[in-house]
Amino acid sequence: MSKPLSPFTKAQLLPQEETLEIYKKKGELFIGIPKETSFQEKRVCLTPDAVSALTANGHRVMVESGAGEGANFKDKNYSDAGAEVTNDTAKVFSCPILLKVEPPSIDEIKLINPQTIIISALQLKTQSKNYFKALAEKRTTALAFEFIKDEDGAYPAVRSLSEIAGTASVLIASELLSNVNGGNGLMMGNINGVPPTEIVILGAGTVGEFAARSAIGLGANIKVFDNSITKLRCLQANLSQHVYTSTMQPKNVLKALKRCDVAIGAVRGNDRSPIIVTQTMVDNMKPGALVIDVSIDMGGCFETSEVTSHDKPTFDYNGVTHYCVPNIPARYSRTASVSISNIFTPYLLEIGENGGIENTLRFDKGLRNGLYFYHGILTNKSVAEWFDLDFSDANLLIF
Repeated sequence: MSKPLSPFTKAQLLPQEETLEIYKKKGELFIGIPKETSFQEKRVCLTPDAVSALTANGHRVMVESGAGEGANFKDKNYSDAGAEVTNDTAKVFSCPILLKVEPPSIDEIKLINPQTIIISALQLKTQSKNYFKALAEKRTTALAFEFIKDEDGAYPAVRSLSEIAGTASVLIASELLSNVNGGNGLMMGNINGVPPTEIVILGAGTVGEFAARSAIGLGANIKVFDNSITKLRCLQANLSQHVYTSTMQPKNVLKALKRCDVAIGAVRGNDRSPIIVTQTMVDNMKPGALVIDVSIDMGGCFETSEVTSHDKPTFDYNGVTHYCVPNIPARYSRTASVSISNIFTPYLLEIGENGGIENTLRFDKGLRNGLYFYHGILTNKSVAEWFDLDFSDANLLIF
């Protein structure tokens, strides 16, 4: 006689571990905002309105005196919003959470306490191996805001700053074309009976889209080039009108550059921007034409580009004016600060609601994507490969 079959396996009949829900307990954050010391950096991470929202939710914010001056926010604005304002730099860097636009320097890392949480840009290409060793020694938890993703899988900080850079590139071109700034006296506006200004935009990403949007708004004729048909199609859809688009065939690009008044470079690469416009192509541009190389922070997509500064933003090459200032959003520091603040504030409130960074990283996959150091352990594969360092998967450390 055969034994009756059991509906359960032996493993299923053994006692199982109970999975408990992680309890979220609201916590009080103590956030420090030091004054930016990087060259020509005038932005600040939180506006007084954002500070007011955080303090109203029971969080503490300490601001270094003068941190908001570059963006025209006074110390009184911050103190009225509930922040503690101090002249003591070391005191600000001793806060458990640090918010910065630029990554902290090695000297600034020396001021922070062990186990500090740092939220800032990473700017991978400008860092050194020693920088990451300094963070590891302090056992920091660090997030790079350019790697943080939203619920749609996009990078909100990168997109926001790219929107500013794209719009700014056309406004800067409009300024530089005027006689006041030594330009050839062209006006962007489409005046009756006067041929419109011709603008070539290289790259159909966010920078290219917002450059195109601004140029059309000012009445210019535009031609957009990109090797991605999908990006060109998205740009057309987002602009809600048909514009001249083309892949980057050298013959077509050269023809457009010969006729244009302004050429805007907005092409990015993995390690550096590819050279799209050669020296010969620039030689064929009209005297008095203008190049705005927004890609200069990644090497530039014009062969003739050289890094300039906000103090001396342009140089002349063979009669063609070049504007090659990296970090264009810093030129519009208040707008950029409000934009960055709008991104930071919801995340900080979320971290507070979840009882700290640990729980938030467990629940928020997009925020976890920005994590590159966790209690002194490198968790970003790109950083590890770039600097030949060991790294651990963040998911294995947090869960």
